[in-house]
Amino acid sequence: MKKVLSFVLLFSLVVFSSVQAEEKKSADTMVTMQEVVVTATRDTQEIRKTPSSVTVITEEEISDAGATTLVEVLDKIESIQFRTYSGNSSQSQIDMRGFGGDNPFGKTLILLDGRRLNRTDMASINWLQTPVNTIEKIEIVRGAGSVLYGDAAIGGVINIITKKGKGKPVFDASVIAGSYGLHDERAGVSGATGKWTYAFNGENNFISGYRERSEYSARGGGFDVGYSAGDLLNVGLGVSYNQVDYEMPGALTKAQMHHDRRQYQPAMPEYFMNAHSDDDGDDRYTNVNLGVKSFWGAWGRTEINFLYGKKDLEMNMPSWVSYNYSDTDADTYGITPRYILEKDLFGFHNKIIVGLDYYNEPYTKDIFSNRKRTDKLSTADFERNSAGTYLRDEFSLLKNLIFSAGYRTERTSIEGSNKDASTPANNFTDEKNVYKAEAYEVGLTWFWGDQSRSFVKYATVYRIPFLDEVASFSGFGGKFLNDLNNEKGQSMEVGAEYYLRENWKLGMTLFRIDMDDEIEYIYDPATFTGENQNTGKTRHDGAEIAMAYLWQKCLKVSGNYTYHKATFEAGANNKKEMPLVPKHTANAGLEVYLPHNITLSSELQYVGEAYLSGDNDNSAEKLDDHWLLNLNVQYKPAFDKMNLTAFLGVDNLANVKYSSFGIDYEQYAMPNFYYPMPGITVKGGVSIAF
Repeated sequence: MKKVLSFVLLFSLVVFSSVQAEEKKSADTMVTMQEVVVTATRDTQEIRKTPSSVTVITEEEISDAGATTLVEVLDKIESIQFRTYSGNSSQSQIDMRGFGGDNPFGKTLILLDGRRLNRTDMASINWLQTPVNTIEKIEIVRGAGSVLYGDAAIGGVINIITKKGKGKPVFDASVIAGSYGLHDERAGVSGATGKWTYAFNGENNFISGYRERSEYSARGGGFDVGYSAGDLLNVGLGVSYNQVDYEMPGALTKAQMHHDRRQYQPAMPEYFMNAHSDDDGDDRYTNVNLGVKSFWGAWGRTEINFLYGKKDLEMNMPSWVSYNYSDTDADTYGITPRYILEKDLFGFHNKIIVGLDYYNEPYTKDIFSNRKRTDKLSTADFERNSAGTYLRDEFSLLKNLIFSAGYRTERTSIEGSNKDASTPANNFTDEKNVYKAEAYEVGLTWFWGDQSRSFVKYATVYRIPFLDEVASFSGFGGKFLNDLNNEKGQSMEVGAEYYLRENWKLGMTLFRIDMDDEIEYIYDPATFTGENQNTGKTRHDGAEIAMAYLWQKCLKVSGNYTYHKATFEAGANNKKEMPLVPKHTANAGLEVYLPHNITLSSELQYVGEAYLSGDNDNSAEKLDDHWLLNLNVQYKPAFDKMNLTAFLGVDNLANVKYSSFGIDYEQYAMPNFYYPMPGITVKGGVSIAF
């Protein structure tokens, strides 16, 4: 009852988070539904014409929040939650629409300027590879996106769009410092001259970490240049490089956290998790995107992107039985042409998009017995090739009623070999699987009044297995599975966004996603072996609520609440809740605009309790729920030719002791393990642009 009353109080006060997409960080106006996005339809489109729940985070919002990582930016958006098992933001797991359980990988598609960042193996995305000062905006499309994006676009799609030059030259720089050794330095310049545009950015980010051995650093930069030949041709080239170094502090038992939450994991060889002072990683990322747009007048336009990504990953995990010391080289080569035609056909206005996504992804992993890499244990060589074609049309049944439909077919092959010098029985050569998938969707969007809209959408979704779901090549025996199927599902959602006045809006979305053949690692403690299997059905029900209210251009209250219920729908754990998915999450905040360009803001974040990782039968204790309170003050003095911003903020003001991730080991007669999160954190900074 106390929890219910807490939620009622939360929403009666309507004190919601300041980092909301649908909001514009300004005391003058609320953002309108006419805002243009590209991710929802893979082309420019007004938000209100899309049959999806869409969020846009602007460059200004990122800057005003004082965020130093993408995780800080995204964590307060409805239906998104992050969990970390490394003590820092680099390897955080994302939960979107209740897909953050024991197999969260591949359920949310992450794009950088349209290029997939999701890895071919099961490793988490490194969220530090994209410096926040390079970001122009982030578009978040919740819900099914398999028709347009294919594999992994189940819970939603997040597209990180980097800065492009425009107008007169602008130089910007910022410095942020804070608790646990945090310092972040950024600089950039952008502009346009004649037919050319340019943008150059760089960042250095470092933190020693809340816990011992949780230090990380991220440094890198990039550039974007563009050329416009009038109404005929546009060409753009974006290049970025980033290096991330991080330490792994390991997990702790409750007794160890009670003794010292900030320690790294003590030696525990009996648990096969003997933390070591050498546990760390070094990741290097290169991203290249060459885009060409051709315009054909009444005959539409073509867009083609040539994509390249390179990931060099060095992992040192002597504490892990399977990984030891490993080097991974994962490349991505892609080409994504598409044709867009807007034309009146049969008395209806149509917007037709037809396209192809082709990716070639070679992958090599070498495992060694020592840090110096003088003793190689095994080498795995794989290649993933995928080709997907899609067609989508939206046409206006009425002036304010749009029907949309789309279809996609995709073929993916995974082939490879494993050479284990120490255990020849683990070897396999030139094994190959071919996966075929298809998806379709239908949607109806009704926009009414000046800005409001309602929508309904039905779609099918799928996920193709990862390399290391198909093949075992990391020390637990070599195996290549020939009978592993795609995950597939059906999604239904209905939503509305209503503008009561120009300064008050309310949005709600209801959804259901039924999944089949979800992949799960089945472990046999009697033989100490296991393999991935298609285990059955799951259901994800949810509701998302977001609202914002601006009063007299001096006070803003806004925010979100999300309800998730994720359950197994077959087998021994039928109707049991899926691990790590809280039923309730909410963000609450208040902004007060004072004279002299001073803004005071507060944020209140709630994450409900959830079952531990591995607790599929719901027999163990849960992760505790927690409330976090953040405060921030910002000052923007008025200068004619210069923009200056200074801020000071405190996160977790109440110094709440909590964990975002925990593992159920009681089923193996061992204590449960947890990953404690930071306590009270202070940071401040100054940015300048001229």
